[in-house]
Order: sequence, then structure tokens, then C-alpha cells
Amino acid sequence: MPEIKTLTVLGTGVLGSQIAYQAAFHGFAVTAYDLDGQAIEKARARFAQLAGIYRTQVAGAKDGQAEAALANLRLTTDLGTAVADADLVIEAVPELLELKRDMYRKLAELAPAKTIFATNSSTLLPSNLKDATGRPDRFLAIHYANNIWAQNIAEVMGTNDTDPAVFDAVVGFARNSGLEPIEIRKEKAGYVLNSLLVPLLNAAAGLLLQGIASPETIDKTWRIATGAPTGPFQIYDVVGLGTAYNIAASSPDVGSQAFAQYLKENYIDHGKLGVSTGEGLYTY
Repeated sequence: MPEIKTLTVLGTGVLGSQIAYQAAFHGFAVTAYDLDGQAIEKARARFAQLAGIYRTQVAGAKDGQAEAALANLRLTTDLGTAVADADLVIEAVPELLELKRDMYRKLAELAPAKTIFATNSSTLLPSNLKDATGRPDRFLAIHYANNIWAQNIAEVMGTNDTDPAVFDAVVGFARNSGLEPIEIRKEKAGYVLNSLLVPLLNAAAGLLLQGIASPETIDKTWRIATGAPTGPFQIYDVVGLGTAYNIAASSPDVGSQAFAQYLKENYIDHGKLGVSTGEGLYTY
């Protein structure tokens, strides 16, 4: 079984930064890559914020352990440098098929033969990407939930070409980084988590667009009636309205297209992207 000691995360947005910090907190040597210096500075701020969250919410993170994780993190804007010694690369770039495929073509030329590639895509099957990787036997998906320190699952899903030893190695990596591996043995769009979650979010969007109820009312209904801590529109804000827009805009469904336009006109065009910007459907 391949041994995973070094991790590179491509993309330092809300979830990419969580993936990187969680692994660093559990002792992995982590490199975080993004396109430019501005993105890297935002990543530094996210990592510092995560250290504060872990200090107060995660067992074993007091007395300097949360800050010590920062020493395991390296940031760079050079893709070749980022992947030069990576045992595992997790791609967490925006949910755009051609953007991801282009990234894998570059990785195929830059990463050493030992490197396992993994996509964190929420909506695309790994089979949609595997031919661009140049190593389909060492490619699979590993999907995380937001607030990774608390909702600590990692859904691992390969393709028909994924080497079983590679699959097992990534399951082991997930477990060793403090996560509960969810082993998915057959490709399924949405994995387990989003197969359950997306219908809820789509239903909420439909209720809003039809003028049935406001986001606050829809969320309140879901929280009170089910005991859930958050409603669907609160979840949208955590996921990020940019991600929600990309997913909705890429769907041929008329309702999804209408929701994408609603998000763009009312929130995205005004810089309101959710929790990450301090305002989305709610203010934080």
C-alpha cells in the first residue's frame, strides 16, 4: 500500500483551507497552493482563524497544539514546487469541469510518479476527470463536509481504474487525519452526503423562487420540525454562494438556471458570498 506522509492541497478557499489545516493538525507535512499572493494572504488569515477555532472546539488543541499545526503548513503560488514531493494531491478548485481537467493536465507533467491525485469535487464524478490525470490507477475522489473539525467525514470514491491499494491508502490517510472514512465502492454523483443534502437544498430554492416563503421562514421550519441545527439557506451560506452558483449554472434544469440567476443578481454581484465574506443570505 502506498504510504502517505506529504499532502498538497490545490485551492485555499473555505474548504481547501480546512482540508489543509486538518491534515497539518494531525501531523502531516502540508503544502497549500493558490494562484497569486492575494489568495495566499487570504489563506494565511483562514489558517490563523482555524487555529483559533480548533483551540476552543477540538480536543487536544489547547496549550499551543493548534498553533503548532501552522508550522506544518507551507504556502506557495508555484504549482511545480507545490507538488514536487507530494504523496497525495487533493484538488479543491472551483466546480468547473474544464478548469479541473486543465489542472490535472498540468499536474500530470509536474508531479512525480508516486503521487496520488484526488478530487474534492462535490458534483463531478471522478470518471469525468480521470483521463486528464495521466494516471487513472492513482486517481480517485475524497469529499469532505464543511466545518471539517466537527462534521469529520471523508467520502472516498474511486473509478473502475483506481488501484485498490491506492483506495485503501487514501482511506488510511483520512483516518490518520482525524476523519471518519466513508468507503463508497461504486461511483455515485453526490456521494452519500450530497445525495441526501442536494434534494433538500433544491427544494428550498424552489420554495423561495416560487414566492412560497422567505429564506428565514424556510430555515426556521426545517430547524424546528426536524431538530437540525441549521436550515438549507444557512447551509448555502456555509458552502458558499459562489459554489452554489457554479453548480446551479452548470445544470440544464430550468429551476437551477433560475436559482443561479437569482444568486448572481441578488448576492454575488454585490460581493455577498456567504460566511466567507461576512454576508450572504444572512449577515455574519
